[in-house]
Amino acid sequence: MTGHDLERIARVALRELGAGDVTLIVSPEHEIDRWKIIIAGTHPRSLHIRAGEGTSAQFVRQQIFEQFERR
Repeated sequence: MTGHDLERIARVALRELGAGDVTLIVSPEHEIDRWKIIIAGTHPRSLHIRAGEGTSAQFVRQQIFEQFERR
């Protein structure tokens, strides 16, 4: 899974959650297969995603939905 893949999946998931078109910054964290997605805007948020080689888009979406809805 690449940062580009994560960004694409995150954009679609966030639109489904009603966030619209947001500015995203996707960057790897210090641990392997860990990513940080920063959602810029009026109320910025950070999501921490586990995704590596072989991770499904559905698993990434599930993590985004769970973390987004918790806040």
